[in-house]
Amino acid sequence: MFDKKPKSYTDLLGKTNRIVEGTTINGDIVSQADFRLDGALNGNFQSSGKIVIGPAGSVTGDIICKNADIEGKFDGKIQVTEILNVKSKASIHGEVICGKLAVEPGADFSASCTMKTNIKNLMLNDGQQTQQKTS
Repeated sequence: MFDKKPKSYTDLLGKTNRIVEGTTINGDIVSQADFRLDGALNGNFQSSGKIVIGPAGSVTGDIICKNADIEGKFDGKIQVTEILNVKSKASIHGEVICGKLAVEPGADFSASCTMKTNIKNLMLNDGQQTQQKTS
């Protein structure tokens, strides 16, 4: 009668986790839903959804996600399977691996960039990554 079933990923679509400005997280974040970060993350982030780093947001660490919009600061390695949007006020340093890349004029994009088409990154249980071609 009062049993709550965990929500599936399809139930989470359209819902966004949010870390507000002035909040600092030291550690890793794993989320299936979309995520907006206006605070600071010192650690890794992994999601099967989208991450938005707002103008006051910053990430120092690695990101693995489906889509990303960056308007703040990022330093590390980012792997985006679909589209990475870099806004004009963004600052990106490190390594970028993405399917498609859009960089607005004025952005500080000081990173090595590898474009991967039709590649899906898979995380194994022991933390190793493999790449599988999709058609």
